Amino acid sequence: MLETSTRLLALLALLQTRPAWTGSELAERLEVTTRTVRNDIDRLRELGYPVDATRGPAGHYQLGIGAKLPPLLLDDEEAVAVAVGLRTGAGVTGMAESSVRALTKLQQVLPHRLQRQVNAINRAMEKGPDNTRSNVDAPEIDPGVLATIAACIRDEHYLRFEYAVPEGDSMYKAGSGVGRELPLLVEPYRLVSWHGYWHLVARDEQGEWHSYRVDWMSLRMATGRRYQPRPMADEAYTDFVLRDVASTGWKVHARITVYAPAQDVLSRIHAAVGMVESVDDNTSVLVTGADSLETIAVYIGMLGLDFHVDGPPALVAHLETVGKRYLKAIEASNDRR
Repeated sequence: MLETSTRLLALLALLQTRPAWTGSELAERLEVTTRTVRNDIDRLRELGYPVDATRGPAGHYQLGIGAKLPPLLLDDEEAVAVAVGLRTGAGVTGMAESSVRALTKLQQVLPHRLQRQVNAINRAMEKGPDNTRSNVDAPEIDPGVLATIAACIRDEHYLRFEYAVPEGDSMYKAGSGVGRELPLLVEPYRLVSWHGYWHLVARDEQGEWHSYRVDWMSLRMATGRRYQPRPMADEAYTDFVLRDVASTGWKVHARITVYAPAQDVLSRIHAAVGMVESVDDNTSVLVTGADSLETIAVYIGMLGLDFHVDGPPALVAHLETVGKRYLKAIEASNDRR
């Protein structure tokens, strides 16, 4: 009975890995006869799994669509990836409750070793604010890497890794440790997920705070050494990442002096657009960035407040071009009246 049950689970796992299997392929993978495969297919159907069969020279078996969703068989990395995906997706409008329910069900059936990994990631991570910036180009992250980093955060172990920006990538050039290929040794404190990118907030050997893109990290052998935790004040790790990205993490960065109190500026921008610093009761500074000058021009135009550009000069030139274009449009409209 145990052998049969184990074989049924293996058969179900194979059917979930690709759209169609021939009977001989399944028999070869399971090391049984095609007759045993047919009998096992019948057993799966009796258990409620819809398995479709196509006869003839091109005959094959295919896991069909049933009235109820059958249990999914996931390997360790897939289970961790799904759990992390549900956790990061819990803030999606309209899906929060469903994501939490699905995550709860998954965690109830995870083996202890995977529960520890998922729990470590959940406790170690924070999610940045959402905006309209697309994350279709966000890199794929190995769940094992996230689990390793999260375990170091949980156990308060030093983390050693190599860190380098891919050739031709202009973002994050001013960021901490960028371009360095020698192993870095840091105290890891928090993983921040933002727009599909993962950032590690850590303290380096000099005691300074930095954020590191996880997809640019190559983990080295575990140190096993514990550090004495010195958390960030108020544990504002997500704000630190947003500020770091705003000042170093875009292709174009800008510093704008706005003639309005900081609170007024904050009320008019999304938290993901940039960081606002108060100068005095009537003046503030907006540090922002984007993938282009055009996008920054839209950001500051939507403020509806007076401002001047501290830098870069290219933004001033772009605003001059746009301003002339608007004035020309106004003059043309007045001429038609």
